[in-house]
Parts: sequence; C-alpha cells; structure tokens
Amino acid sequence: MTNDPQNWIATPISPELLRGAVELEQTGRGLMPHRLPARARAQCADPQLAMVESQPSGVRLTFRTQATAIEIDVLPTRYIYAGVPARPAGVYDLLIDGQLVRQCSAAGGDTMTIDMATGTASKQSGPVGTVQFRDLPGHDKKVEIWLPHNEIIELVALRTNARISADADHGRRVWLHHGSSISQGSNGDSPTAIWPALAAMRGNVELMNLGFGGSALLDPFTARAMRDTAADLVSLKIGINLVNTDLMRLRAFTPAVHGFLDTIREGHPRTPLLVISPLYCPIHEDTPGPGAFDLNALKTGKVRFCATGDPARRATGKLTLTVIRKELRRIVHQRAADDPHLHYLDGLDLYGQQDFADLPLPDQLHPDGRAHRRIGERFAELVFGRGGAFVVERPKL
Repeated sequence: MTNDPQNWIATPISPELLRGAVELEQTGRGLMPHRLPARARAQCADPQLAMVESQPSGVRLTFRTQATAIEIDVLPTRYIYAGVPARPAGVYDLLIDGQLVRQCSAAGGDTMTIDMATGTASKQSGPVGTVQFRDLPGHDKKVEIWLPHNEIIELVALRTNARISADADHGRRVWLHHGSSISQGSNGDSPTAIWPALAAMRGNVELMNLGFGGSALLDPFTARAMRDTAADLVSLKIGINLVNTDLMRLRAFTPAVHGFLDTIREGHPRTPLLVISPLYCPIHEDTPGPGAFDLNALKTGKVRFCATGDPARRATGKLTLTVIRKELRRIVHQRAADDPHLHYLDGLDLYGQQDFADLPLPDQLHPDGRAHRRIGERFAELVFGRGGAFVVERPKL
C-alpha cells in the first residue's frame, strides 16, 4: 500500500461498489447509473423521465480503504434554461464512517440548453471532469461518495492512493422509496441533504431512491420495477405530479392506485408498505392542474410555478391535493383491512400550512434546503421512530 498521491491505483467501477442504482449502462464514455431498469425505460419515450431517472439521486460509491487521496473522473450532463441563471454544478458529498467531511463539484461535462418559450433544446459537448478529495485520514475507513441528485453523471474512472475493497452492508434494511421531484431532491442543498437521504441516515437503512422529478405518475413500469427490486421497506409518495401534469381524473386515479399497490404486493407481499399523501402546496391545494411556469417570474430571471386549472372543475373529477389526500386515506383504510402491513401517512404531517408560513416554497412548488431537513427529520420520527410503520418489531418474550 502507498499513500503517495502520485502512485494511483485504478479500480474498475463495478456494481459491488455502487449502492442505490438499479442498473449500470456502459455508454462508450463511461458508466451511467440508472434508477429504472432498461425494460422500464423502453416502455416510455418521455424525455423528462429519461432525464430524471438518469440523475443519480441516492446513488453512492461505497468502499473501505486507507487511502488519503481519491479521484473520480466524471462526465456530467447539466441542464440550463434560457433566460434563467444556471444552477450551480452538482455536489459530491464525501462521508467517512457515516460523517460528512468534504464536498466538491466537477468541471467540464455536457450542457443541454432548453428554451422554454419555444420548447427547443441544444446540446454542447464538454470534457471529462475530475472530482478530487485529498488529505483524508489514513486509517481504515468506510468511504461513501454520494453522487449529485440533480445532474446526469457518467462515471469514467476511479483512482485512489491505496487499495479499496467493497464494504459489506452489515445487514442494514433496504428502504425503497418512490416519489416526485421533492423526493428526488429538487432545491435540496446536496445529495445527503435531501429529505429521503436525511431520513435514511436517521433510520439506519440503505436508501434506494426512485424519486423522479415530474414523473411520479403511477406508471405500471415503475410499479413493476419496485416489485422486482429487493427491499425490506417500501414507501410511495403520490399526488403532486398527478395534479400538475393534469394526467387523469378521479375515476382513473382510484383504480390506478389499487393497481400500483397490487403490483408492488406481487413482489413484496408482507413488506411494510407506506403510502404518503402530498405535502402542502398552496397553488394546487384546491386548484387543479396543469401547472406551468410563471411567465412573469421568468421575465425577471426567476423560476416560479403556478396552477392554471379551474377550481370549479373539481366537480367533474379533476384532481387537487385535497382530493388526492382524501381518496388515498380511503383506499389505504379499505385495503388495510386485509393487509396489516399497509400504512398511511398524511403528507401534511411532514410539511403543512404552518410549515409553509415558516419555510415557504421558494418556487411555489419545491421545498428549500431547510425544509428538506425538517421533512427528513419528521419522517424519521414518525416512520422510523416509536410506533412508526418502519419500526422493527421486537419478538415477544
């Protein structure tokens, strides 16, 4: 072993070193982690879904090493919206023995520029960038490098100045979660500061995050992916995307929820399964979708969202967040009579009207970093804490 940064040891990036990814795709430039399997991706041509499932929210490199220097060559793909200030480059979080010790970003990469006024997009190719972590402690340690939750990443190479080995999971339970951009981490500060990651760390579980921005739409292929993914705990956050896409009416919503849960239960018949209703979002509480960009805000270089539906149309079955919460509660109560491992959590208990007054949604849709922390802490307390749906039941003596 050497701790000289000039004597790098290259280690192939293999599935044994990655957690939180469903598949790895060899792209010709590197390895792209996916959070949906190829079979599911082939069943949907939506570019929004293709983008977000390729953004590795919750995906992390995990290994043991005595290395004091680590480098990862990466090729990010970043999305820029014309007329709006570019988002900061994605953040890589380095944890040592479970503690966040470093953060950095990578230069280079490809850029996709989207003109929201015309709907056109243009791509500019860029070079490979390098993520560098130096002057790390030299003792044997568990290293986790969480990849950015909000930009596509191709992993090109991994180098250390000491050998690495795969780290055992130590029997920790796997938590499989599906939700919207809020679950993916939109407006979160870094990959370990989004609410599912915060909750997973407090709950001492391994996170598999299937939060897909704009794409929590009760798609059957997502249900099948969850059915076929090994997990000890499963949760499903339903609502906001169904409203802001104006995808379906109440008549279709109810059987779609039943079908989604039926499919999950085919692979996880007795696994604790938690259904979570929407967080508080004033623009869609009683106003149906579709949601849209606030054009007046865009003129000033800001991203804000608004609801464009007619509240009177609720009588015809158009969905709002209040309608969805009521129906989800009813569905879970009905099914729980025959499914003792099915649970319901009101999203307002995670982020409600008073929370909005304290920590408003900056763009009227997504929580900011402080709100992510509050949601994650509350989820951990309500779900992993005493009496929660994911508490390990102790055998009776």
